[in-house]
Amino acid sequence: MIYCCCVFVYCLCECFKQEKSISCLPIVILLAFSVIVTVVYLQWKEPVFHQVMYGIMVGALVFRSVFIVSWVYPWLRPLCYTSLGLFLLGFILWNIDNLLCDTLRATRERLPPVVGAVTQFHAWWHILTGVGSYLHILYR
Repeated sequence: MIYCCCVFVYCLCECFKQEKSISCLPIVILLAFSVIVTVVYLQWKEPVFHQVMYGIMVGALVFRSVFIVSWVYPWLRPLCYTSLGLFLLGFILWNIDNLLCDTLRATRERLPPVVGAVTQFHAWWHILTGVGSYLHILYR
């Protein structure tokens, strides 16, 4: 997630910049960020740390995307906001799933299998961020 999001951030940073050269600084910064997050997460194993770091990356995407849509492609605002809304909804569901994991798991055991499958918020997070990423690629 972190690495894919870094690719999006890099692409958005490279879009519509004044000079037409490739700068190594964003690549080095994003690569260092990704490696540091990976090393810290592997040592610490705290999901909240991973969520916050992913949220920072998505925040960078949001700010750059809103700039591009506002100034370069204003007719793509609905697609941009739909993409960002799906990211946000997925992020909210992911956090709900992490906070209420034990309660949701106990509730799913009492529900029919189909309803239990639909209440897998972590799975919805993957689906929504996947669709949000796809829409994000479309309007970029």
